[in-house]
Amino acid sequence: MWDKFYSKNGLAAKNIARVLIELEIGKRIPRVSDFCEVLSFGRGTIQSALNLLEEMKAIKLEARGHLGTFLLGKDDELLLEIAGIAPLVGSMPLPYSRKYEGLATGLVEAFESKGKRINLTFIRGGINRIESIRMKRCDFAVVSKLTAEAQILQFPNLKIFEELTHNSYVSAHKVFLSNSSETRIRQGMKIGLDIESLDQSRLTFAEVEGMDVQLVHVNYMQLFDMLHAKQIDATIWNVDEKKMIETFRAVEFQSPLARQLSLDTSEAVIVIDGNREDEIKQKWNCVTKEMILKVQALVETGEKIPRY
Repeated sequence: MWDKFYSKNGLAAKNIARVLIELEIGKRIPRVSDFCEVLSFGRGTIQSALNLLEEMKAIKLEARGHLGTFLLGKDDELLLEIAGIAPLVGSMPLPYSRKYEGLATGLVEAFESKGKRINLTFIRGGINRIESIRMKRCDFAVVSKLTAEAQILQFPNLKIFEELTHNSYVSAHKVFLSNSSETRIRQGMKIGLDIESLDQSRLTFAEVEGMDVQLVHVNYMQLFDMLHAKQIDATIWNVDEKKMIETFRAVEFQSPLARQLSLDTSEAVIVIDGNREDEIKQKWNCVTKEMILKVQALVETGEKIPRY
């Protein structure tokens, strides 16, 4: 069956599939003459292409005389495959918290609810996820608003495609202390810092500005163990990591700048290559942030099992 798509009729079917992906079920499809004008094919070719799409069960049509032909049903995933439009690939933070699991589940289910498919890959570090877009390994990246804006200054072709609202990325950042009797970062302390996390780096530099402290470079996945072993005295991290908040004392920022920056570190945004915006819009069509956030909230409260 698929060998038919190498013919002239098949080429027309691929182009028609791109149009019908965007059309809602129950709507009238363009007339054959409209397709002929836009696609530069003859009437016979267009009609054969429509028949082929029906034969593949990609669409179901109903002719209603002078009213035209209406789309009664469609298989969006099959239409995307026929049109040669691959599913979007997105890069996400490692899913170590319910919030990140909820965000990943929200993305998957929001696309599935519209008959679309999405593939997610999980990459440590917002800068690394941005790099996956620049190297064309991913179509979009989920990062904090702070990281996105900093990277856009460096790479102007990048663009924020969607902002998901405050607390969609992390609930909050705080200072975690290995010694529960401490109340803040003070002079002489060893501070754990993951330089691959732009959010943590910016917050840390703001909080310790002017202080004589030792910055210890560490992978964030080792922060818990190093705090527990008192190899570091403090670190800045988000409160969504359950074992961190349950084990160590967490205090608010002392620095006004750190408190201000933390607002933008709490918001998740979708970053894309701005040169591909039209393509991404076509694939993202009808998927809303409200769908994504609703599922994320259900996962966070335990009402929905994570699925990504």
